Amino acid sequence: MSLLLNEEQSMLRDSARSFMAEQAPVSQLRALRDANDETGFSREVWARFAELGFTGVLIPEAQGGLGLGFVEAGTILEEIGRNLTASPFLASSVVAATALIRAGNPAQQAEWLPKLASGAVIATLALEEHGKHALDRIAMKARREGEGFVLDGHKTFVIDGHVADLLIVVARVGTAGLTMFLVPRSAPGVQLERVVMVDSRPTARVRLEGVKVAAAAVLGPVDGADAALNVALDAGRAAAAAELLGLTDEVFVRTTDYLKARKQFGKLIGEFQALQHRAADLYCDIELARAAVMGALQALDADPAQAMREVAVAKSRAGLSATRAVQEGVQMHGGMGMTDAFDIGLFMKRARMLQEYLGDAAHHADRLARQRGY
Repeated sequence: MSLLLNEEQSMLRDSARSFMAEQAPVSQLRALRDANDETGFSREVWARFAELGFTGVLIPEAQGGLGLGFVEAGTILEEIGRNLTASPFLASSVVAATALIRAGNPAQQAEWLPKLASGAVIATLALEEHGKHALDRIAMKARREGEGFVLDGHKTFVIDGHVADLLIVVARVGTAGLTMFLVPRSAPGVQLERVVMVDSRPTARVRLEGVKVAAAAVLGPVDGADAALNVALDAGRAAAAAELLGLTDEVFVRTTDYLKARKQFGKLIGEFQALQHRAADLYCDIELARAAVMGALQALDADPAQAMREVAVAKSRAGLSATRAVQEGVQMHGGMGMTDAFDIGLFMKRARMLQEYLGDAAHHADRLARQRGY
């Protein structure tokens, strides 16, 4: 299978690249950060983003979306990463949309997917409860009451949870498996605390105290949401890997441009062989990550339930490559690379956050090893 974009996918990438560069560049993130913007992204840009159809890239045409695949979503995320675009696209248009597509019944899909496709509603997954990603440590309880359920517990690191209209909450009803619940943020008992992460993006801590939901709010089977949830998580991991790839690519371009412009001892520093070797090694590293990310996105399009290995490789490889790229970028920029006057530090912080999101490189190496029987 070719690891290159076809003509239509290339056109989508070019459209996304032009839009992000013009409407949501790195300078916009700086402005949002410096203003301590409560939302953390521009709603005007998000509306224009939706007008281009990007918010509905994975949603079927019958529900108002474009009906495209994960490769197309990945091309958009690469450009988001390249420009550090602040956007709820990853949480809402990829992870939450995938969960609804995989586990939602016709009524749930008819109610929520058109709203996600239009960008009118932002949804997010409320999953994590600890400092590290671990599904086996999910402890939030949902007890039966009458024909519905009552949720009690807390969630942390809820991406875009501070602005989400809909929370997809993962909890345990019994001991056999996990259950997903559709919980509007306006539901009585839902408490949100805005938390700004190292990359200047707000997330949320969520506490649910006696939150009552009807049986119709259960997304997928009770105690049996694991399969659909894992697909949604793998979609998020591959999407994060694609964003990491775009970020890494941009850091490499900025760094090599600096090597071609900065002079030391009367020579361009790019003429020094040691720096040339480091840049060449980094280029090879990025191309490996590019192949891994495309392989994961294509595997998800082919059979999401069987894409675990490719996704784990991509998330791990993209995270390691991004970490190396930003570290090399800072070092090759010299002392100025450590200052806020340069954007490299912003890329480094975003890379660190995405590395942790839904499992870092070590998590996915362990995941692969366990899957292979080690």
